[in-house]
Amino acid sequence: MLNRRDFIGRTIWTAAGLPAAALWAQAAPLKITKIETVYWNSRDDAPFWPHWTWLKIHTDAGVTGIGETYPRNSAEAEILHGHFAKSLLGKDPRDIERIWADLYLTLDFQVAGGAEIRALSAIDLALWDLLGNHLNAPVYRLIGGRANPRVRLYNTCFPHRYDFNKEPDKIMREIFDGYGIRAIKIWPFDGAAQRNRHQYITPQDIDEALAPVKILRDKFGMSIEILMEFHSYWNLTSAVRIAQALEPYKPMWLEDMLMPGNFADYRRLAEATPLPLTISERMAGKLQFQEMLDARAARCVMFDVCWCGGLTEARKITAMADAHQLPFAPHTAGGPLLFYASTHLATAMPNLWIQESCQRFYEHDWPLMLENPLVPKDGHITAPQLPGFGMRIKREAWEHGKGIRRVSSL
Repeated sequence: MLNRRDFIGRTIWTAAGLPAAALWAQAAPLKITKIETVYWNSRDDAPFWPHWTWLKIHTDAGVTGIGETYPRNSAEAEILHGHFAKSLLGKDPRDIERIWADLYLTLDFQVAGGAEIRALSAIDLALWDLLGNHLNAPVYRLIGGRANPRVRLYNTCFPHRYDFNKEPDKIMREIFDGYGIRAIKIWPFDGAAQRNRHQYITPQDIDEALAPVKILRDKFGMSIEILMEFHSYWNLTSAVRIAQALEPYKPMWLEDMLMPGNFADYRRLAEATPLPLTISERMAGKLQFQEMLDARAARCVMFDVCWCGGLTEARKITAMADAHQLPFAPHTAGGPLLFYASTHLATAMPNLWIQESCQRFYEHDWPLMLENPLVPKDGHITAPQLPGFGMRIKREAWEHGKGIRRVSSL
């Protein structure tokens, strides 16, 4: 039987559109009892090209949550078990902000970054997935609802059927006709950077690297967006020369031309070209992004939720970008949960520009490991309506014979 207080509370929650089951789930005690990791030593160890660490957080109620990070798998797993496990076990997993702050302080006392912040990102993602599973709600509903019912996508040209340096038009035609995607990211200047040891670029190097850009513009005109990735390979002098050579082709953005640490130089680059700069999936934590925003060099903010501190920190970075009247664009060229979690964030936050996707992943890798791989339609993706992030891993993928598993428990 319900007492008067419970009846009133249940009535209020139900009237607010929240299921009564969510009320009882929120009130019941909950405790982390076990953390479990699995990773692979090599991408060649499984047919789905694994290069990440999966984390599963278990509770005494039987509810679990999945997290993910990459690419230093053995180091990240060791930090999860050797450093974080003792702080997590026994905690209430719903206290996400408190857990994040407490764990981060242990890192900041030593070194705030690297594998430590990536491991914290995996924990944070697992806690949000667990909360959604516990409350039987998609994560985007827990962080603001549907600002963007559909999330616009671009394609990053990971190795698949064609080489983007030689046949970018064939890649573009497939994603354009098959999935309605009208934006493509390429990195044709990387070869010159490696040949010249990142020190200089010649007119011949530039002409060679412009070839796939010219093909795309000749074949598709302005009906598509071209995004240029540089992997932070260039110095300021070379970056200015490259940017000015690209100006006639009107790319959507120039991504990570310089190393992200010196934002004064990024400001100089921004002043040297009208093309928008995007910075930077390589950064971790809102404090680094604050420095970047203060420099007023970027016109689009990029982060990776598996690297920057998880969904908790990504939401704050997104809000900081919004306060500067800037959009964000999630980096998703990692494991599958990165894409699912980013899609929930992109669904909920109003200042979305565009989100990354990889044709190889949804055509080849994800169907081998997931029960419900997300596939673009009309150039967009939609967040799953399942609880949590909604990613369902096949049992044979989690238990794959070459996966390296480890458990820490109470």
